[in-house]
Amino acid sequence: MELRQLRSFVVVAEELNVGRAATRLHLTQPSLSRQIAALERDLGVELFARIKKRFVLTAAGESLLADARELLRRADDAVRDAQRTQRGELGTLRLRFVQSATFETLPKLLGAFRDSHPHVVLDLEAMTTLRQLEALKDGRIDVGLLRLPGSEQQSKGLESRVVSRDPLVAVLPAKHRLARRRRVSLAELAGDDFVFYNRPSGPAVYDRITGYCRDAGFTPSITQYGADVQTIVSLVAAGLGVSLLIAPTPRTDPEAVVYRELSDDLPPWELSVAWSPDNRSPVLLRFLQLV
Repeated sequence: MELRQLRSFVVVAEELNVGRAATRLHLTQPSLSRQIAALERDLGVELFARIKKRFVLTAAGESLLADARELLRRADDAVRDAQRTQRGELGTLRLRFVQSATFETLPKLLGAFRDSHPHVVLDLEAMTTLRQLEALKDGRIDVGLLRLPGSEQQSKGLESRVVSRDPLVAVLPAKHRLARRRRVSLAELAGDDFVFYNRPSGPAVYDRITGYCRDAGFTPSITQYGADVQTIVSLVAAGLGVSLLIAPTPRTDPEAVVYRELSDDLPPWELSVAWSPDNRSPVLLRFLQLV
């Protein structure tokens, strides 16, 4: 049983007239009759009968008609889905991101991609830069939104594109002595307790920021640790210390915590999209075109 035979059978069943069905199918009547006869032989049943000069479906034909329509619909869907997948309109995008991307860049990218590709499944998870680099090289994810380390060796074999350059900002309790200032320097925070990440959760960020503090003449006294940005901000709001975070930062109550620019001449933090050039996923290509 072939799909073309089923298509012919459905048209004949709808028309109940071989001549009209042949015209719809752009076939000759003898050719169409041979197709129906071959289908009946393959199935071992009669699909049509003549009753008082009327051409009608048999009970077997009625049974086959509903299933044939469903089979043809599924076959057409399979073809369309394959074509849409090839165009990047269907499929799954496995995207990982650092937490500092979640306050501005990630929502913008995902919102725009969802609008233009509503049928793509988004597989999303927060992940540190180093874990993203490993997953990209292993082919476990398609794209990463990360802050590349200074070592080119760690990102060797990957392609990347900078999507934003973000400053480091001071995070202060609203009642802090420097909270009314528009800008503060790192050196002015030398005597404060700090709330910060555990180093294992982001060694590159940890080392770079503590390095800036040492360049400013002090080693930060880290008395509290937070697993994520929201926790750090909450602890600062509670008056347990100050912190330094990469902007953009989460929205907060200005009566509890404030963010202030640093007057120090520090390079911005580059947020990049990274991917493997060996990954030929059409969905990935569509995402990169949007980026």
